[in-house]
Amino acid sequence: MMMTRRLVQLLLGLSLYGASMALMVRAGLGLDPWDVFHQGLAGRVGLSIGLVVNIVGAGVLLLWIPLRQWPGIGTIANVLVIGTAMDLSLLVLPDLDGLPVRGAGLALAVVANGVAGALYIGAGLGPGPRDGLMTGLARRTGWPIRRVRTGIELTVLAAGWLLGGTVGVGTVLYAFAIGPLVQAFLPLFTIRDTRAQAT
Repeated sequence: MMMTRRLVQLLLGLSLYGASMALMVRAGLGLDPWDVFHQGLAGRVGLSIGLVVNIVGAGVLLLWIPLRQWPGIGTIANVLVIGTAMDLSLLVLPDLDGLPVRGAGLALAVVANGVAGALYIGAGLGPGPRDGLMTGLARRTGWPIRRVRTGIELTVLAAGWLLGGTVGVGTVLYAFAIGPLVQAFLPLFTIRDTRAQAT
């Protein structure tokens, strides 16, 4: 029963994550660093952005091998679900017209992304490929998580911008808001093993 709850929450979180990313694309006011890269790369190779999200996730997962990281169920699901949910959401989400509507869409997308992150992290079934890369590099290098994350995200942001990805106010908003949002929502969605607490 507990595993079923974890799996349902994981899939809900990953699906919402992909949908929130699609809403940020429709808002057109800037994407998070990884999606700037995904969008830029998608434009160059002629694939949908969601498919590129999945392919890049699989590629990042390969980088876990020299870091001696091991994926969980959530890691594999992350590679398969987020980009697929993003593409499906882009099929049904209309373009947003007018700055007020686009701004509201951006704000909703960032909050939804924070909820989604808390949902899939709280399920406790393994980190996403990009998060695992960050923690693996931090462990192997001895550098602080913040430094490693900043270095990775600045690298993909610069690469994405050079490839033509959308950088804007949404990129800045995401950078400042996503950590506090996930931290705020995580206690609501963290599933604890009640059997371990009872012993």
